[in-house]
Amino acid sequence: MSAHPTQIQAAAQLQANTLFASLELSKARWLVTVSAPGSDKLSRHQVPGGDGQALLELLWRLQAAAARRSAPVMIIVIQEAGLDGFWIHRLLVQNGITSHVVDPASIAVNRRHRRAKTDKIDGVKLLRTLMAWMRGERQVCTMVQPPSPEDEDRRRLARERARLLKERIQHTNRIKGLLSGQGIPDYDPLHRDRRGRLAALTTGDGRPLPKRLETEIGRELDRLELVASQLAAVERERDALMAQTAEADARAAPAALIRLRGIWPELAALLWLEALFRRFENRRQIAAYAGLTPSPWKSGGIDREQGIAKSGNPRLRRAMIELAWFWVRHQPGSALSRWFVERVGAARGRVRRIAIVALARKLLVALWRYVTQGVVPEGAVLKG
Repeated sequence: MSAHPTQIQAAAQLQANTLFASLELSKARWLVTVSAPGSDKLSRHQVPGGDGQALLELLWRLQAAAARRSAPVMIIVIQEAGLDGFWIHRLLVQNGITSHVVDPASIAVNRRHRRAKTDKIDGVKLLRTLMAWMRGERQVCTMVQPPSPEDEDRRRLARERARLLKERIQHTNRIKGLLSGQGIPDYDPLHRDRRGRLAALTTGDGRPLPKRLETEIGRELDRLELVASQLAAVERERDALMAQTAEADARAAPAALIRLRGIWPELAALLWLEALFRRFENRRQIAAYAGLTPSPWKSGGIDREQGIAKSGNPRLRRAMIELAWFWVRHQPGSALSRWFVERVGAARGRVRRIAIVALARKLLVALWRYVTQGVVPEGAVLKG
Protein backbone atom coordinates (compact mmCIF):
# COMPACT_ATOMS: atom_id res chain seq x y z
CA MET A 1 0.00 0.00 0.00
CA SER A 2 1.43 3.40 -1.00
CA ALA A 3 1.64 6.15 1.59
CA HIS A 4 -0.69 9.13 1.42
CA PRO A 5 0.97 12.27 -0.10
CA THR A 6 0.48 14.19 3.15
CA GLN A 7 2.25 11.41 5.06
CA ILE A 8 5.16 11.49 2.61
CA GLN A 9 5.39 15.27 2.94
CA ALA A 10 5.31 15.10 6.75
CA ALA A 11 8.02 12.41 6.74
CA ALA A 12 10.21 14.50 4.45
CA GLN A 13 9.79 17.56 6.67
CA LEU A 14 10.63 15.49 9.76
CA GLN A 15 13.76 14.18 8.04
CA ALA A 16 14.86 17.72 7.14
CA ASN A 17 14.50 19.14 10.65
CA THR A 18 15.55 16.20 12.84
CA LEU A 19 18.87 14.87 14.04
CA PHE A 20 18.58 11.11 14.53
CA ALA A 21 21.01 9.28 16.83
CA SER A 22 21.41 5.69 17.96
CA LEU A 23 23.31 4.53 21.04
CA GLU A 24 25.35 1.34 21.27
CA LEU A 25 26.06 1.01 24.98
CA SER A 26 28.87 -0.83 26.75
CA LYS A 27 30.81 -0.40 29.98
CA ALA A 28 33.91 1.03 28.31
CA ARG A 29 32.39 3.31 25.65
CA TRP A 30 29.20 4.44 24.01
CA LEU A 31 29.08 4.55 20.22
CA VAL A 32 26.75 7.29 18.92
CA THR A 33 25.71 6.98 15.27
CA VAL A 34 24.17 10.18 13.90
CA SER A 35 22.19 11.16 10.82
CA ALA A 36 22.16 14.96 10.62
CA PRO A 37 19.63 16.92 8.50
CA GLY A 38 21.00 17.97 5.14
CA SER A 39 23.69 15.25 5.12
CA ASP A 40 23.58 11.92 3.30
CA LYS A 41 26.42 10.48 5.38
CA LEU A 42 26.33 9.02 8.84
CA SER A 43 28.77 10.21 11.47
CA ARG A 44 30.05 8.21 14.43
CA HIS A 45 31.20 9.52 17.77
CA GLN A 46 32.38 7.95 21.01
CA VAL A 47 31.85 9.00 24.62
CA PRO A 48 33.07 7.23 27.78
CA GLY A 49 30.69 4.59 29.05
CA GLY A 50 28.39 5.85 31.78
CA ASP A 51 29.12 9.54 31.12
CA GLY A 52 25.66 11.00 30.58
CA GLN A 53 26.88 14.61 30.61
CA ALA A 54 29.36 13.90 27.81
CA LEU A 55 26.52 12.37 25.76
CA LEU A 56 24.34 15.45 26.26
CA GLU A 57 27.16 17.81 25.31
CA LEU A 58 27.85 15.80 22.13
CA LEU A 59 24.18 15.85 21.09
CA TRP A 60 23.84 19.58 21.79
CA ARG A 61 27.01 20.29 19.82
CA LEU A 62 25.74 18.32 16.83
CA GLN A 63 22.35 20.03 17.13
CA ALA A 64 23.97 23.48 17.08
CA ALA A 65 26.05 22.57 14.01
CA ALA A 66 22.98 21.30 12.16
CA ALA A 67 20.91 24.35 13.12
CA ARG A 68 23.31 26.66 11.29
CA ARG A 69 22.34 25.07 7.99
CA SER A 70 18.57 24.75 8.44
CA ALA A 71 15.60 25.59 10.67
CA PRO A 72 15.60 24.68 14.38
CA VAL A 73 16.57 21.03 14.74
CA MET A 74 15.07 18.51 17.16
CA ILE A 75 16.95 15.45 18.45
CA ILE A 76 15.51 11.92 18.49
CA VAL A 77 17.56 9.16 20.10
CA ILE A 78 17.09 5.39 20.18
CA GLN A 79 18.71 2.75 22.39
CA GLU A 80 18.16 -0.92 23.11
CA ALA A 81 16.60 -2.10 26.36
CA GLY A 82 19.33 -3.78 28.36
CA LEU A 83 21.51 -3.73 31.47
CA ASP A 84 21.61 0.07 31.60
CA GLY A 85 17.92 0.18 32.40
CA PHE A 86 16.06 3.42 31.74
CA TRP A 87 18.24 6.06 33.40
CA ILE A 88 19.74 7.23 30.08
CA HIS A 89 16.25 7.55 28.60
CA ARG A 90 15.11 9.62 31.59
CA LEU A 91 18.22 11.80 31.42
CA LEU A 92 17.56 12.59 27.75
CA VAL A 93 13.87 13.32 28.32
CA GLN A 94 14.66 15.62 31.25
CA ASN A 95 16.89 17.65 28.94
CA GLY A 96 14.28 18.06 26.19
CA ILE A 97 15.48 15.25 23.92
CA THR A 98 13.01 12.76 22.45
CA SER A 99 14.10 9.25 23.40
CA HIS A 100 12.91 5.79 22.41
CA VAL A 101 13.82 2.42 23.94
CA VAL A 102 13.47 -0.55 21.59
CA ASP A 103 13.10 -4.25 22.28
CA PRO A 104 16.27 -5.62 20.61
CA ALA A 105 14.64 -8.97 19.84
CA SER A 106 12.00 -7.23 17.69
CA ILE A 107 14.49 -5.82 15.16
CA ALA A 108 14.81 -7.86 11.97
CA VAL A 109 18.31 -9.26 11.29
CA ASN A 110 20.03 -11.00 8.40
CA ARG A 111 19.20 -14.72 8.59
CA ARG A 112 22.38 -15.96 6.92
CA HIS A 113 24.28 -18.69 8.71
CA ARG A 114 27.08 -16.36 9.76
CA ARG A 115 26.11 -12.74 9.96
CA ALA A 116 28.56 -10.00 10.80
CA LYS A 117 27.94 -8.22 14.10
CA THR A 118 29.85 -5.18 15.29
CA ASP A 119 28.91 -2.03 17.20
CA LYS A 120 29.27 -0.11 13.95
CA ILE A 121 26.86 -2.36 12.06
CA ASP A 122 24.40 -2.47 14.96
CA GLY A 123 24.48 1.31 15.32
CA VAL A 124 23.56 1.80 11.67
CA LYS A 125 20.77 -0.80 11.85
CA LEU A 126 19.38 0.81 14.99
CA LEU A 127 19.45 4.23 13.35
CA ARG A 128 17.68 2.99 10.20
CA THR A 129 15.06 1.33 12.39
CA LEU A 130 14.41 4.61 14.23
CA MET A 131 14.05 6.56 11.00
CA ALA A 132 11.60 3.99 9.61
CA TRP A 133 9.61 4.08 12.86
CA MET A 134 9.36 7.85 12.71
CA ARG A 135 8.12 7.62 9.11
CA GLY A 136 5.18 5.61 10.42
CA GLU A 137 6.43 2.08 9.72
CA ARG A 138 5.39 0.64 13.08
CA GLN A 139 6.05 -2.96 12.06
CA VAL A 140 9.83 -2.55 11.92
CA CYS A 141 10.27 -2.94 15.69
CA THR A 142 8.56 -2.86 19.06
CA MET A 143 9.23 0.11 21.30
CA VAL A 144 9.36 -0.43 25.05
CA GLN A 145 7.20 1.70 27.33
CA PRO A 146 9.58 2.76 30.14
CA PRO A 147 7.93 2.69 33.58
CA SER A 148 8.05 5.68 35.84
CA PRO A 149 10.76 5.63 38.55
CA GLU A 150 8.05 5.11 41.18
CA ASP A 151 6.50 2.13 39.36
CA GLU A 152 9.91 0.61 38.69
CA ASP A 153 10.91 0.92 42.33
CA ARG A 154 7.59 -0.42 43.60
CA ARG A 155 7.68 -3.63 41.59
CA ARG A 156 11.05 -4.56 43.10
CA LEU A 157 9.16 -5.99 46.08
CA ALA A 158 7.64 -8.87 44.08
CA ARG A 159 10.90 -9.59 42.28
CA GLU A 160 13.02 -9.53 45.42
CA ARG A 161 10.57 -11.87 47.14
CA ALA A 162 10.85 -14.34 44.26
CA ARG A 163 14.66 -14.30 44.46
CA LEU A 164 14.64 -14.74 48.26
CA LEU A 165 12.15 -17.59 48.00
CA LYS A 166 14.36 -19.34 45.46
CA GLU A 167 17.40 -18.87 47.71
CA ARG A 168 15.51 -20.26 50.72
CA ILE A 169 14.63 -23.38 48.72
CA GLN A 170 18.28 -23.82 47.75
CA HIS A 171 19.49 -23.67 51.37
CA THR A 172 16.71 -26.02 52.51
CA ASN A 173 17.49 -28.57 49.81
CA ARG A 174 21.21 -28.37 50.56
CA ILE A 175 20.66 -29.19 54.25
CA LYS A 176 18.26 -32.02 53.44
CA GLY A 177 20.73 -33.42 50.92
CA LEU A 178 23.62 -33.41 53.41
CA LEU A 179 21.54 -35.22 56.03
CA SER A 180 20.08 -37.67 53.56
CA GLY A 181 23.60 -38.93 52.89
CA GLN A 182 23.79 -39.84 56.61
CA GLY A 183 20.49 -41.72 56.66
CA ILE A 184 18.42 -38.84 58.12
CA PRO A 185 15.45 -38.20 55.79
CA ASP A 186 12.97 -36.41 58.07
CA TYR A 187 14.76 -33.23 59.24
CA ASP A 188 12.90 -29.98 58.47
CA PRO A 189 15.24 -26.93 58.27
CA LEU A 190 12.24 -24.56 58.46
CA HIS A 191 11.03 -25.91 61.83
CA ARG A 192 11.22 -23.43 64.69
CA ASP A 193 13.33 -25.79 66.80
CA ARG A 194 15.72 -26.61 63.96
CA ARG A 195 18.85 -25.95 66.07
CA GLY A 196 17.77 -28.20 68.95
CA ARG A 197 16.72 -30.97 66.58
CA LEU A 198 20.03 -30.75 64.73
CA ALA A 199 21.99 -31.30 67.96
CA ALA A 200 19.92 -34.40 68.79
CA LEU A 201 20.27 -36.09 65.39
CA THR A 202 21.96 -39.45 64.94
CA THR A 203 22.94 -41.09 61.67
CA GLY A 204 21.15 -44.08 60.21
CA ASP A 205 23.79 -46.43 61.64
CA GLY A 206 23.48 -44.97 65.16
CA ARG A 207 26.46 -42.58 65.25
CA PRO A 208 26.36 -38.95 66.39
CA LEU A 209 26.37 -36.42 63.58
CA PRO A 210 29.99 -35.80 62.42
CA LYS A 211 31.34 -32.54 63.86
CA ARG A 212 32.40 -30.93 60.56
CA LEU A 213 29.09 -31.85 58.96
CA GLU A 214 27.22 -30.38 61.93
CA THR A 215 29.29 -27.20 61.65
CA GLU A 216 28.61 -26.94 57.90
CA ILE A 217 24.88 -27.40 58.43
CA GLY A 218 25.01 -24.76 61.17
CA ARG A 219 26.45 -22.26 58.69
CA GLU A 220 23.77 -23.22 56.19
CA LEU A 221 21.17 -22.56 58.89
CA ASP A 222 22.72 -19.14 59.52
CA ARG A 223 22.24 -18.24 55.86
CA LEU A 224 18.77 -19.77 55.83
CA GLU A 225 17.69 -17.71 58.84
CA LEU A 226 19.05 -14.54 57.27
CA VAL A 227 17.10 -15.20 54.07
CA ALA A 228 13.97 -16.00 56.08
CA SER A 229 14.22 -12.73 58.01
CA GLN A 230 14.72 -10.74 54.80
CA LEU A 231 11.80 -12.55 53.17
CA ALA A 232 9.54 -11.66 56.10
CA ALA A 233 10.64 -8.01 55.91
CA VAL A 234 9.86 -7.84 52.17
CA GLU A 235 6.44 -9.40 52.71
CA ARG A 236 5.63 -6.93 55.48
CA GLU A 237 6.59 -4.03 53.22
CA ARG A 238 4.51 -5.48 50.39
CA ASP A 239 1.47 -5.94 52.64
CA ALA A 240 1.81 -2.37 53.91
CA LEU A 241 1.96 -1.07 50.33
CA MET A 242 -1.15 -3.02 49.36
CA ALA A 243 -3.02 -1.83 52.46
CA GLN A 244 -2.03 1.75 51.72
CA THR A 245 -3.21 1.41 48.13
CA ALA A 246 -6.52 -0.15 49.19
CA GLU A 247 -7.06 2.59 51.77
CA ALA A 248 -6.51 5.28 49.14
CA ASP A 249 -8.78 3.58 46.59
CA ALA A 250 -10.94 0.55 47.42
CA ARG A 251 -11.25 -0.19 43.70
CA ALA A 252 -7.47 -0.36 43.12
CA ALA A 253 -6.11 -3.45 41.39
CA PRO A 254 -4.67 -5.36 44.40
CA ALA A 255 -7.74 -4.85 46.58
CA ALA A 256 -10.07 -5.80 43.74
CA LEU A 257 -8.13 -8.96 42.88
CA ILE A 258 -8.05 -10.22 46.46
CA ARG A 259 -11.87 -10.10 46.56
CA LEU A 260 -11.99 -12.91 43.98
CA ARG A 261 -11.98 -16.42 45.37
CA GLY A 262 -8.80 -18.31 44.47
CA ILE A 263 -6.50 -15.27 44.38
CA TRP A 264 -4.29 -14.85 47.44
CA PRO A 265 -2.38 -11.67 48.43
CA GLU A 266 1.03 -12.74 47.04
CA LEU A 267 -0.40 -13.42 43.60
CA ALA A 268 -2.56 -10.29 43.62
CA ALA A 269 0.49 -8.18 44.45
CA LEU A 270 2.54 -9.83 41.71
CA LEU A 271 -0.16 -9.30 39.06
CA TRP A 272 -0.52 -5.67 40.08
CA LEU A 273 3.19 -4.87 40.32
CA GLU A 274 4.15 -6.68 37.10
CA ALA A 275 1.30 -5.77 34.78
CA LEU A 276 -1.91 -4.19 35.98
CA PHE A 277 -0.32 -0.89 36.99
CA ARG A 278 0.32 -0.29 33.27
CA ARG A 279 -2.12 1.05 30.73
CA PHE A 280 -3.09 -1.29 27.89
CA GLU A 281 -5.25 -0.26 24.95
CA ASN A 282 -6.84 -3.65 24.27
CA ARG A 283 -6.77 -7.35 25.16
CA ARG A 284 -4.15 -8.15 22.52
CA GLN A 285 -1.65 -5.80 24.13
CA ILE A 286 -1.89 -7.29 27.61
CA ALA A 287 -1.77 -10.86 26.25
CA ALA A 288 1.33 -9.98 24.24
CA TYR A 289 2.91 -8.34 27.30
CA ALA A 290 2.61 -11.67 29.11
CA GLY A 291 3.90 -13.64 26.11
CA LEU A 292 0.67 -15.65 25.94
CA THR A 293 -0.14 -14.89 22.30
CA PRO A 294 -0.12 -17.77 19.75
CA SER A 295 2.57 -18.12 17.10
CA PRO A 296 1.07 -19.87 14.05
CA TRP A 297 3.17 -21.33 11.23
CA LYS A 298 1.23 -21.23 7.97
CA SER A 299 2.88 -21.57 4.58
CA GLY A 300 1.46 -23.39 1.59
CA GLY A 301 0.06 -26.66 2.85
CA ILE A 302 1.63 -26.28 6.29
CA ASP A 303 -0.71 -25.11 9.03
CA ARG A 304 0.33 -25.70 12.63
CA GLU A 305 0.69 -23.90 15.92
CA GLN A 306 4.12 -23.44 17.46
CA GLY A 307 2.77 -22.62 20.91
CA ILE A 308 2.80 -19.31 22.74
CA ALA A 309 5.27 -16.61 21.74
CA LYS A 310 6.97 -16.35 25.20
CA SER A 311 8.20 -12.89 24.20
CA GLY A 312 6.72 -11.01 27.13
CA ASN A 313 7.13 -10.83 30.90
CA PRO A 314 8.15 -14.33 32.15
CA ARG A 315 7.18 -13.60 35.76
CA LEU A 316 3.67 -12.62 34.73
CA ARG A 317 3.37 -15.61 32.41
CA ARG A 318 4.34 -18.12 35.12
CA ALA A 319 1.99 -16.47 37.61
CA MET A 320 -0.95 -16.60 35.21
CA ILE A 321 -0.43 -20.29 34.40
CA GLU A 322 -0.27 -21.04 38.13
CA LEU A 323 -3.41 -18.96 38.71
CA ALA A 324 -5.23 -20.77 35.88
CA TRP A 325 -4.91 -24.09 37.74
CA PHE A 326 -6.20 -22.51 40.95
CA TRP A 327 -9.02 -20.82 39.06
CA VAL A 328 -10.34 -24.15 37.77
CA ARG A 329 -10.26 -25.53 41.32
CA HIS A 330 -11.69 -22.56 43.25
CA GLN A 331 -14.01 -21.07 40.60
CA PRO A 332 -15.60 -24.19 39.06
CA GLY A 333 -18.83 -22.35 38.25
CA SER A 334 -17.23 -19.55 36.25
CA ALA A 335 -17.58 -19.40 32.48
CA LEU A 336 -13.82 -19.79 32.03
CA SER A 337 -13.66 -22.94 34.16
CA ARG A 338 -16.63 -24.43 32.32
CA TRP A 339 -14.93 -23.65 29.00
CA PHE A 340 -11.80 -25.46 30.19
CA VAL A 341 -13.72 -28.53 31.37
CA GLU A 342 -15.76 -28.75 28.16
CA ARG A 343 -12.64 -28.33 26.04
CA VAL A 344 -10.45 -30.84 27.89
CA GLY A 345 -12.92 -33.34 29.33
CA ALA A 346 -11.11 -36.33 30.79
CA ALA A 347 -7.94 -35.77 28.76
CA ARG A 348 -4.60 -35.67 30.51
CA GLY A 349 -1.05 -34.77 29.63
CA ARG A 350 -0.22 -32.49 26.72
CA VAL A 351 -3.81 -31.60 25.80
CA ARG A 352 -4.51 -30.42 29.33
CA ARG A 353 -1.29 -28.37 29.50
CA ILE A 354 -2.07 -26.64 26.20
CA ALA A 355 -5.61 -25.83 27.33
CA ILE A 356 -4.45 -24.38 30.66
CA VAL A 357 -2.19 -21.91 28.80
CA ALA A 358 -5.16 -20.82 26.69
CA LEU A 359 -7.17 -20.44 29.89
CA ALA A 360 -4.36 -18.32 31.39
CA ARG A 361 -4.60 -15.92 28.45
CA LYS A 362 -8.38 -15.64 28.71
CA LEU A 363 -8.16 -15.21 32.48
CA LEU A 364 -5.57 -12.44 32.21
CA VAL A 365 -7.82 -10.51 29.82
CA ALA A 366 -10.80 -11.04 32.14
CA LEU A 367 -8.85 -9.80 35.18
CA TRP A 368 -7.63 -6.76 33.23
CA ARG A 369 -11.22 -5.86 32.39
CA TYR A 370 -12.21 -6.47 36.00
CA VAL A 371 -9.67 -4.04 37.50
CA THR A 372 -10.01 -1.38 34.77
CA GLN A 373 -13.73 -1.51 33.95
CA GLY A 374 -15.20 -3.22 37.01
CA VAL A 375 -16.54 -6.15 34.94
CA VAL A 376 -16.51 -9.25 37.17
CA PRO A 377 -15.57 -12.42 35.21
CA GLU A 378 -18.74 -14.26 34.26
CA GLY A 379 -19.80 -16.69 36.98
CA ALA A 380 -16.90 -15.78 39.30
CA VAL A 381 -17.55 -15.89 43.05
CA LEU A 382 -16.34 -13.12 45.37
CA LYS A 383 -15.07 -13.85 48.86
CA GLY A 384 -17.46 -13.31 51.72
